[in-house]
Amino acid sequence: MANSQPIVIDVVSDVMCPWCYIGKRRLETAIKQRPDLDIVVQWHPFQLDATIPKGGMDRQEYLSRKFGGPEGAKSVYANIVEAGVAENIPFAFDKIPYSPNTINCHRLIHWSKQDGHQDALVERLFEMFFIEGLDVGDHTVLQKAAQKVGMDGEKVKQLLAGDSDCDTIEQSIASVQKMGIQGVPCFIFDNKYAISGAQSPDVILELLDKITQETAD
Repeated sequence: MANSQPIVIDVVSDVMCPWCYIGKRRLETAIKQRPDLDIVVQWHPFQLDATIPKGGMDRQEYLSRKFGGPEGAKSVYANIVEAGVAENIPFAFDKIPYSPNTINCHRLIHWSKQDGHQDALVERLFEMFFIEGLDVGDHTVLQKAAQKVGMDGEKVKQLLAGDSDCDTIEQSIASVQKMGIQGVPCFIFDNKYAISGAQSPDVILELLDKITQETAD
């Protein structure tokens, strides 16, 4: 029997975080195993690197700054690629030309919630960045992503041209940091429980079952 109230899962994530993509897959796997539960997933912004310029940064320059160069990055990404294979995510890090400042991605995700397109948009942005190697900091790329999931492309174009909701996103990021969240993904269940990292579906299921039991008691 489904709960009378939905279980709300708030996901704090960044589009340029590969573990967030893996975490999304594992969350979906867990949710599919509890088809009777009414679950609402909401996406919230985080920036892994807020120092990246608004126009983005050359990928090789970014890797050099973060990992000491391509070889250091290759070592780190090897585990991510392996985890991606297990989740049917064909990471193509070598295709990525730029490391974006993701503020505009988060603005778009924020706007998409109103029409119920949030989850589809997050998925599309992950695909564009990690699989297709597109610059998700580019307004045209973001407009195409919006249109793909059913948003009004022209409206999105106009909004991206201004600074609408930039303050909202920055305040939201500051808010989760004040909560103690320093890394992503982070999954918050019904504002009561939180798990950090791309946890296995079993860990997520254990928490879902705990919440279901508490609701039944």
